[in-house]
Amino acid sequence: MRESTIMKIHYGTALAAVALVAVHVLMRLTMGFAESLEYESVIANYKFIPYAAMLELILILLSIHGFNGLRVILLELKQGQLYEKAVSYGCLAAMFGLIAYGSRTIIMTNMGMI
Repeated sequence: MRESTIMKIHYGTALAAVALVAVHVLMRLTMGFAESLEYESVIANYKFIPYAAMLELILILLSIHGFNGLRVILLELKQGQLYEKAVSYGCLAAMFGLIAYGSRTIIMTNMGMI
């Protein structure tokens, strides 16, 4: 994929993440801070499908944006074809791992496993 396309994705994920995180913060302000961190409240958030879908989307957007940013930083430190491939694939693998782990938590909660 061309670097200019990757950077367009990077900017798009940043803008979308800012909007969704703003919605998330506004929803958290509807209740007290301590109350929003209680176990039952967190589980209820994961079981409310539209909110869980939004959290999943935030996870995906921030993972793409964050690991692409890390990739860009690492590529600025050193160049070389083998190094660039290792960094790109390593960041991609880490991104998929993080998304899978975060999705696992939401799925397990919705299936009643937690």
